[in-house]
Amino acid sequence: MKLNDAVWGALLALLGGALVIHVQAFPTIPGQKVGPGLFPGILGVGLAVCGLLLIVRGIRLRTADRSGAPWIALPEWAHAPRQRLAFAVLVAVSLLYLLVVDRLGFVLTGTVFLAALMAVLRVRPSRIVPIALVLTLLIHYAFYKLLRVPLPWGVLQSVAW
Repeated sequence: MKLNDAVWGALLALLGGALVIHVQAFPTIPGQKVGPGLFPGILGVGLAVCGLLLIVRGIRLRTADRSGAPWIALPEWAHAPRQRLAFAVLVAVSLLYLLVVDRLGFVLTGTVFLAALMAVLRVRPSRIVPIALVLTLLIHYAFYKLLRVPLPWGVLQSVAW
């Protein structure tokens, strides 16, 4: 996806503005002129200024080009139905993961996540569930045991290792 510099600039300026607004709520340190919000505030102002410069550059380039180039240009793959379906499935299973991982647990949700992605990528149906389950268990082992990142067990809490 190709975005005009003005679009990126607007996003950057919004991020900088949000950062400046957020640091206003940081507490002040009694007896000091410099508080914990100074450096993040400077960063937010810098981001907003850079964003505004990108907006000016993007508009200037677009008007100088006079070709009427779109603000957002989709890549070639976005016009193919199969790739749009794959992208939609990716977004859907990612949202599903966020919504149900605590209730169902990582193992079940991860298996469904990988199985859906493999199905849309046309993996042989007889291989989808075994591969998804083995990969999910390997990922769980790596995070849970090796990296000591607690992953939710959900309905499988009774068999947690």
